[in-house]
Amino acid sequence: MKLNYLFAAAALALIPACERHETPEVKEKIDDALDRRPNEGIKDATEDVKDAAKDVGDEIKDAGKEIKEDVKDATR
Repeated sequence: MKLNYLFAAAALALIPACERHETPEVKEKIDDALDRRPNEGIKDATEDVKDAAKDVGDEIKDAGKEIKEDVKDATR
């Protein structure tokens, strides 16, 4: 019986720890995941352009490394 009281006390002690602490960043991520941000279409398009620009930058970087390797091999 004392074990049951111990579990009940532990459960009651943990309940306040379950409060929601939403920071603005967390709220933005939740709203983004649920597609309920204001101007959702514009924000999504901006994120897509940002991702595409990052991908292009990575491709240019990789191409530069390949050219460097080709030049190095050609000069041997």
